[in-house]
Amino acid sequence: MIELKTPQEIDKMAVTGRFVGETLAELAELARPGVNLMDLEHRARRLVKERGAVSCYWDYAPSFGRGPFGNVICLSVNDAVLHGLPHKYTLRDSDVLTLDFAVAIDGWVADSARTVIVGTPRDEDVRLVESTRRALDAGIAAAVPGAKLGDVSAAIEAVAVEYGYPVNLQFGGHGLGHTMHEDPHVANAGRAGRGLVLRPGLTLALEPWWSATTSEIFTDPDGWTLRFQDGSRGAHSEHTIAITEDGARVLTKVD
Repeated sequence: MIELKTPQEIDKMAVTGRFVGETLAELAELARPGVNLMDLEHRARRLVKERGAVSCYWDYAPSFGRGPFGNVICLSVNDAVLHGLPHKYTLRDSDVLTLDFAVAIDGWVADSARTVIVGTPRDEDVRLVESTRRALDAGIAAAVPGAKLGDVSAAIEAVAVEYGYPVNLQFGGHGLGHTMHEDPHVANAGRAGRGLVLRPGLTLALEPWWSATTSEIFTDPDGWTLRFQDGSRGAHSEHTIAITEDGARVLTKVD
């Protein structure tokens, strides 16, 4: 079931989105060599508590995870790309770190992710992160009233193809609103002109993610963290958007 939001409800989601975006920006600045992942987790917990927000992850227990998650942010390092379970790991120079964060404020959810390079960047990692950010921008640009969901998926996939990166279809974007995961599913590859017609009031999380060499993933022994089969590094970019009469409104973007 897909629930369209009113302009007033989208404004409320934007309040949550701003907090999500600001929190990710702060944590990304703290992600330096020598910093432990649990330092980032505990800082995120403090920010959530101070804001009076509710974590979408703490009690999250889907079929694909060994729930409950028991943390407020996903932190995925190097070959880990999704659902990274925070643990006692000290960041090293040139690590690739993905931060994925979702909360509710006053009953409205926003979800966003970004990948950062810790310390000294490697050219191939810069290219990988850049590709997911460009793909996210392309998906957002395609999300206009009257377009089809397949147009968004195809726009994301086109960037992956341009870079020569394979796309996994097991996990992708999704609807959201009162809960973190709602209909529809938004694949990171698809056929233009197919699927759901985008209407004003539809709210989506778009999230291109991939590695440079494989689309095959497996679940870490921690029961949550998804890693690439060949050990290659991954990147992930995500924003919450709302379809409006004027196009896509990005709710988690901050200056």
